[in-house]
Amino acid sequence: MGEASQGGDHGQRLGERAPAFLLAQVGAHAAARFAARLEPLDLTPAHAGAIRVLALSPGISQRELSDRLGLSPSRLVGLLDQLERRGLVERRSDADDRRNHALHLTPAGTDTLRAIGRIAVEHQDEMCRSLGGEERATLARLLDRIASDHGLTPGVHPGYRQM
Repeated sequence: MGEASQGGDHGQRLGERAPAFLLAQVGAHAAARFAARLEPLDLTPAHAGAIRVLALSPGISQRELSDRLGLSPSRLVGLLDQLERRGLVERRSDADDRRNHALHLTPAGTDTLRAIGRIAVEHQDEMCRSLGGEERATLARLLDRIASDHGLTPGVHPGYRQM
């Protein structure tokens, strides 16, 4: 059949395992597996990501969290309502501006964060089980470089923008 161009793939033949496809394939599989691992906690990846950001930035405002996650404010309100009803997050009036709410994890939220952390370690070990330590470090550096080149926010899944 000869060589066919695939949009700048430098002459890869059709049917070869293109890196962009492999990234998408592994990424979709990893996301589905992580979501399944969170199910026993009755959490979604969106919940886990919000809890993680709140742990890293206690007292962050809803607006700041919305901006950081790339999630519309109206969608964030629903997500926070769910976490608040479960006793994982609390909204506190901002002392400087009572119209704003400072977001904090509750003790139950902190416990849940620890459980998410254990799940994340198990997930990473499963996803990377065929790689040695040096290979994992190399893969992380390469993926970090690709993510940076595409302007992705470190530590934030781009799926929030699609919610």
